[in-house]
Amino acid sequence: MQRCRTHKVRNVLDELPKEQHAQVRLLMRAAYKLANTEEGLARLEKLARFIEREYPSAAASLREGLEETFTINRLGLPPSLHPDQVGTNLIESPQSGVRRRTSNVCRWRGGDMVLRWVAGAYLATEKNFRRIQGYQDLWALAAALGRTKQSASSQEKVA
Repeated sequence: MQRCRTHKVRNVLDELPKEQHAQVRLLMRAAYKLANTEEGLARLEKLARFIEREYPSAAASLREGLEETFTINRLGLPPSLHPDQVGTNLIESPQSGVRRRTSNVCRWRGGDMVLRWVAGAYLATEKNFRRIQGYQDLWALAAALGRTKQSASSQEKVA
């Protein structure tokens, strides 16, 4: 499970005064960019200890789920995949598109109607998608997750 780093930074900053935002944001982003996961975790833990004295809620927010913000690093994925894989935009964008397209429906007439509307909304939303950064390296993500692509010759043909 990969937690969204953008939301993690935002949640920590919400607990700090504005004067602290720039420095903490830079320190957190720098820790996430480190190739060595353990070093990144150590730097963020050091930051949590530092801010804990005056802002215990910010330190608690930083520590909560911290390990899960480094899942991408632990999988050893190429850096080209990091920008799109460390956030939740890949999930939130299609869902907000469906919500926007179905929000005016006042009366749902059964499950079939819901399925048609949602499928149509996903198809309409799909037209606004952009290509994933580093899409050429998605094979590395599939390999890290233990998924392999079936070749066309191994699939059964249905007449």
